[in-house]
Amino acid sequence: MRPDPAQPILIVPYVWIGDFVRCHSVVKVLRAQAPDRPVDIVSSTLCAPLADYMPGVRRAIVQDLPRRRLGVALQRDLADRLRAGRYGQALVMSRKWKAALAPWLAGIPVRTGFAGEARVGLINDMRWGERKLPRMIDQMGALALPKGAALPAEWPLPELKVPAQEVEAWRSARGLATEHRPIVTLSPGAVGEGKAWPPGHYAELARALVQDGAAVWVLGGPSETTIARQIAEAAGPQVRDLTSTDLRNAILALAAADAAVTNDSGLMHVAAAIGTPTVAIFGPTSPWHWKPLNPIAAILEPPGDDLARERARAEGNDAVSHRRTADVAPETVLEAVRAALQKAR
Repeated sequence: MRPDPAQPILIVPYVWIGDFVRCHSVVKVLRAQAPDRPVDIVSSTLCAPLADYMPGVRRAIVQDLPRRRLGVALQRDLADRLRAGRYGQALVMSRKWKAALAPWLAGIPVRTGFAGEARVGLINDMRWGERKLPRMIDQMGALALPKGAALPAEWPLPELKVPAQEVEAWRSARGLATEHRPIVTLSPGAVGEGKAWPPGHYAELARALVQDGAAVWVLGGPSETTIARQIAEAAGPQVRDLTSTDLRNAILALAAADAAVTNDSGLMHVAAAIGTPTVAIFGPTSPWHWKPLNPIAAILEPPGDDLARERARAEGNDAVSHRRTADVAPETVLEAVRAALQKAR
């Protein structure tokens, strides 16, 4: 079954921020194939602001589906809204059964996805070989290509285009418009055990950056508010707690920043897609698999056997799960930030 190129296409992405940003590469692939074909994306409330800054995305269809239960009523409500969109094809990124339920209930003619969780029928354009594609972008991008097509040597880069006037309005509303020092954002949040650089390291870095004459903004969600307070108490009033329930605040702060320091997290991908010089700290996860497609200022990892590590990555092995982000020294991060600021100047 071939999708009708005259009908809009729907992306049903993963729910994580970083994977949502990666989806913009998929949007670019789809628009290159059919420039006039509208592309919509299903989104949680959390990720919805990202779609506003993604060129080529017509709109986000926002629905907060539960993660640990089916949520039949919410699935039916989403399906009703999708049916009204008259989509010709849905790309279902996740292998989970329930990820394909609303597109099926909506009667979208072509429902493309990888085999998984007994989805025969729910997915009628079944793809195979997901496990042979070690990177998430390869798995997602493959669904945007014709069945059996070779993957490109390079995927188009995700982009978040944030209007300068919106950044300035945001800064004015928060009393940040008169800040003329270099701005460095810290994003101490992370999902997954061991991925977060210790709060004490962030505090030490913040103190050094303030001594260098920088303004430090701490970003994240409510879970990072306590850490932001600790950093501010340690480094002084030049540190601003900008944690928020609204991801848009972090997007605009990263667009205003001169450099960003992040864990392996969603905000790492946001910063890189905006084009802010980004220093990313990795521990138990492999940069080869999980770094942004976009160029970033520095990837910092704990000391180790670099040759063995690179060989394992090339083979698709997870040989770094034992590593600790705490073993990345604050002095190492400080030097990387100074280099990024100097290069930007």
